[in-house]
Amino acid sequence: MKAYVFPGQGSQYPGMGKDLYSSSKLAKELFLTADEILGFNISEIIFNGTKEDLKETQITQPAIYIYSVILSKIIGEKFKPKFVAGHSLGELSALTAIKTISYEDGLKLVSKRAFEMQNACEKIPGTMAAILGIEDKIVEQVCDEINGEVVTANYNCPGQIVISGEIKAVQTACEKLKQLNAKRALILPVGGAFHSPLMKSAKNEFAKEIELIKFNEPICPIYQNYTASPVLNPNDIKKNLIQQITSPVKWTQTIKNISSDGVNEFIEVGPGKVLQGLIKKILPNKKSYSLEI
Repeated sequence: MKAYVFPGQGSQYPGMGKDLYSSSKLAKELFLTADEILGFNISEIIFNGTKEDLKETQITQPAIYIYSVILSKIIGEKFKPKFVAGHSLGELSALTAIKTISYEDGLKLVSKRAFEMQNACEKIPGTMAAILGIEDKIVEQVCDEINGEVVTANYNCPGQIVISGEIKAVQTACEKLKQLNAKRALILPVGGAFHSPLMKSAKNEFAKEIELIKFNEPICPIYQNYTASPVLNPNDIKKNLIQQITSPVKWTQTIKNISSDGVNEFIEVGPGKVLQGLIKKILPNKKSYSLEI
């Protein structure tokens, strides 16, 4: 049984999808539609921009969404998932692939999400840090004990967790975790404290936008980051998407739960191989690979 997984920020690379634009009429149409909806030529930036251009949140998030959705649409009838999941932003790609939202509406939501997250970063400075080689419980405990806002943001795989919050609080947490023998505690080059309470303003604005969008029942369950469990009800999907902005991405728990429900193959739909790497660490005996066109 197969599950399809959709990556989030950090998986992008310059030139992604350029070959599909040239070889597929459908891909070209979807890229041009994105340019029109966003009001600028994002295709040009994706194909010919630099790594730095693609790191800007307002470019990164739509770019990954566009490419991931195009991949899922190009394979047509072959796309028959039993379950899907997306890492952070990847949830919106997954929801478009399983027909919960249209490509156009999904892109509007991604663009709004990116814009409001960037705004939240500018209002309250924050950062994130990768913590390696220490138990999740210890990381959670340290975050709870620190004065200031710092929380767990991503449970990526066993021994790899990301924390997020106010700059000083994250730095203090890193120092404490090193003292407790974490292999590494590394501040990440990100623009803000994603998946933390510092994103509250983004969450509130995104919630207003999501109410304008029609959500249909998906063709299969989606395991959402907020609950790490399968969801089919469109209203529940909306609520979980909103909560995700200020809550941790429970990726380790999600992949374990999908596996428990009988999945033995995970197919990554989007740029890069980040999720395959994480899945191999969570479930070394399961197959994980990129979607082949």
